[in-house]
Amino acid sequence: MSGDYRVKRAYEAPAKADGKRILVDRLWPRGVSKEEAELDGWVKDVTPSDELRKWYHENRDEYEVFVERYEDELEGEAQRKGVEELRELRREHTVTLITAAKDVEHSHVPVLVKHLEGGS
Repeated sequence: MSGDYRVKRAYEAPAKADGKRILVDRLWPRGVSKEEAELDGWVKDVTPSDELRKWYHENRDEYEVFVERYEDELEGEAQRKGVEELRELRREHTVTLITAAKDVEHSHVPVLVKHLEGGS
């Protein structure tokens, strides 16, 4: 059995269909308790570095540059271990990637999903 990757905001209610709920943000979501989040893990290693996260926050119109830099970061040793951890989970479960991003479509999460599914 293998599952798939789903994406959900941390502010949405957990559901049984979520499978394994993994936080993929560097910072804990504001206003969400551990009990409310119902997480199965927090894989910080697959998140953008603090430096890149802060740069993107100040340069929102530079999404393509952000994507390139984040893809480069995902090739690091610690990041590869985090990616493998998520792929390993997916071999047995559906994995829902949890984020607090307001604009999920223009966040690191779609880049991460593409990377996870691409097997690179």
